[in-house]
Amino acid sequence: MIDTNNIEFIEKLVCVNRVTKVVKGGRNFGFAAMVIVGDKKGLVGFGTGKAKEVTEARNKATKMAKKNLSRIPLREGRTVHHDAAGKYGAAKVVIRNAPPGTGIIAGGAMRAVFEAVGIHDVVAKSLSTSNPYNLVKATFDALQKIDSPKMLAAKRGKKVSEIISKRKSQAQKEQKLEEVEQ
Repeated sequence: MIDTNNIEFIEKLVCVNRVTKVVKGGRNFGFAAMVIVGDKKGLVGFGTGKAKEVTEARNKATKMAKKNLSRIPLREGRTVHHDAAGKYGAAKVVIRNAPPGTGIIAGGAMRAVFEAVGIHDVVAKSLSTSNPYNLVKATFDALQKIDSPKMLAAKRGKKVSEIISKRKSQAQKEQKLEEVEQ
């Protein structure tokens, strides 16, 4: 469990829906809200809430988001370490790291997640639905699949330098192959 008392969070309201419950005496109206909270340093969570008033629904969603926080490893504090794909329901998303100065190239709900995480350079694509609930969950699925070199080294029982040197040597081999083909 992450202690949220000393952390400064930003809130992003993704969507608010007016929902209706039909009862014997007519219709009862309410609101459903989805909120993303993050510290812009890799800590992020999302939550949903329903209530008769928008502010109550938003407060419930914020409280739930702070309970469901997860840590996302960032590369150089600005982008993701490697490409990842996520899926939830009908939503499919692809996230790719980007060079400095690219910015956040993503739409709607995914953009809010990246801003809350603190990712500044990323290219993301939603491949199917535009449902914000499923898009946010698919984006979180993709972000949870991202591992830092430190995490990979711990899983494999190796040193970080061994993993990074393999990456560099593989990139150099690919570059030589491209030069030969031209």
